[in-house]
Amino acid sequence: MILMGPFQRRICSDFLKGCSQPRRRGAPGPEEQFSGSTRLSREKLPSALQQWQIPNGLLVFFLPPGKKVLIVYAHQEPKSFNGSLLKIAVEELTKQGCSVTVSDLYAMQFEPRATRNDIDGSLHNSEAFNYGVETWEAYKRGALSKDLVEEQKKVQEADLLIFQFPLFWFNMPAILKVWMDRVLVQGFAYDLSKAYDGGLLQDKLSLFSFTTGGSKEKYAIRGDIRYLLWPMQHGIMHFCGVKVLEPHICYAPENVSEEKRKEMLTAWTQRLRTLWKEEPIDCSPEWYFK
Repeated sequence: MILMGPFQRRICSDFLKGCSQPRRRGAPGPEEQFSGSTRLSREKLPSALQQWQIPNGLLVFFLPPGKKVLIVYAHQEPKSFNGSLLKIAVEELTKQGCSVTVSDLYAMQFEPRATRNDIDGSLHNSEAFNYGVETWEAYKRGALSKDLVEEQKKVQEADLLIFQFPLFWFNMPAILKVWMDRVLVQGFAYDLSKAYDGGLLQDKLSLFSFTTGGSKEKYAIRGDIRYLLWPMQHGIMHFCGVKVLEPHICYAPENVSEEKRKEMLTAWTQRLRTLWKEEPIDCSPEWYFK
């Protein structure tokens, strides 16, 4: 699912509308009466605009897309609180002009097993199957299964990765963990000689947004919840070179009042509005275990 922001839609709509209307002699063309309000001659159009010549000779200008966001969503129920968080993220980021892609793992029926079926064609070593080695070799020769190639393309194009899920047993749901296992293979997401700040997925941001079953006070009994984020944020994202934003945690939404749930949703909306101004966390042991 790819969504274009309202600004891009309005510009393209106004431009194409202008192209279809008859024009008086001497009247400005759509490239001069750009967006129906600001008059720009072709020479004065922003250099950032991309030009495309279509067969009938009409010169059409398209605004380049804004930031690209991939949301990997792992919840079975669209009407859940996680579903509400997802909806808000899509709507708010789209308003900002972002191009938003959603991988809804349950709805996609994403394969929850890492098996030999992830490799097309023959194996590198047919005598003893090693998933890590085989997917690495398959990636190098372009022989990963179609579903993995599609997810890797989404990751490659994204400026920001948001993972939206409920916390299960101090961890992400199994289907999301398998997404990590199957998609972020060696050669694509990491190389043992190029890890952490030198990882293969540099220049990307990530954000873990999740809900819990217990209250913040319950988690504090056994220590900081940051301990749980070490393998997710540091062991996966940072290892692959992805910068990590502060996690967004909604504690026990099913066990609080409706008013409190609305406050949580409002807080998420407000954070998204300033998200691009945030600085990544310091991905060091001190952040997690201080």
